[in-house]
Amino acid sequence: MGRRIVVFGQAAFARDVLVRLLDAGHTIVGVYAPPEGGRPEPLADEAAARGLPLFRYKAFRRRSGGAIGERVAEYLSLGAELNVMPYTTVILPPEIVEAPPLGSLCFHPSLLPEYRGGAAIPWQILLGARETGVTVFQPDAGVDTGPIVVQKGGVEIADTDNAATLYFQKLYPLGVEAILEAVDAVDRGTARPRRQDESKASFQGLVTDDVAHVDWGRAADDLGRLVRGCDPSPGAWCERASGERVRLFDARVASAGASEAPGTVVGFEDGRLRVAARGGDLSIGKLRVGAGAKLAASSAGLEIGERLR
Repeated sequence: MGRRIVVFGQAAFARDVLVRLLDAGHTIVGVYAPPEGGRPEPLADEAAARGLPLFRYKAFRRRSGGAIGERVAEYLSLGAELNVMPYTTVILPPEIVEAPPLGSLCFHPSLLPEYRGGAAIPWQILLGARETGVTVFQPDAGVDTGPIVVQKGGVEIADTDNAATLYFQKLYPLGVEAILEAVDAVDRGTARPRRQDESKASFQGLVTDDVAHVDWGRAADDLGRLVRGCDPSPGAWCERASGERVRLFDARVASAGASEAPGTVVGFEDGRLRVAARGGDLSIGKLRVGAGAKLAASSAGLEIGERLR
């Protein structure tokens, strides 16, 4: 049948959803993307190249909390039947979310109601989840709390996955398919949204530097998950004796070598740095020392025997 759709989003993920919606025969009557910045924005670039109505706003509310009436009116003039939100970080007012006759669909990279919030992917690694998936839901006034339209699970979180590999290699392609499936169900009238089970709900905040700090008193397995969950951003960190900050990337957990105090650099192996931890060694492939570039761990200047803290 095809519907009149407005897409709210950003990055390559939203671009790919946009292209697939067009290929499926839907009419994109508006695309909302972030304001212009210093680098290309894939969704905005695709919309512009196709001559689609493009709007680039940072926010839809004034700092005082009032809705920006002219932007709501602008949106309403598009005549959307459905909103699709593949990857958006802006807070949309209910005048937009609830306006289309077919409502709105939003993507989330976890099996809701678990891991609500804006950092679901890293937290699943940080907290040791072994399996994940994606959810497409109808947004409401809460944070990732609305009824579920499509959910796809069965995605293994491997011991080598970091936040980037889990997203780009596993959840990204599955998420695009889930959104298209949800749109198709809404289009055909076969969607059967179901309430989330609040007894299983969890919410996590953003992964800040406070979260990303490496406490060498923790078990090696915990530290491995911390480094992988914070990779590539913000990067788990510790300090040298000089106070210089060191960010760790590409972590694996290895069997403990010689008995050294946790945080001690015990050697290099195949270009990787080995640091003693409780119950094992942490094997690190890349480092960023201070404000420098990310380097192979063996080239970053750390020395055997020095103690990280």
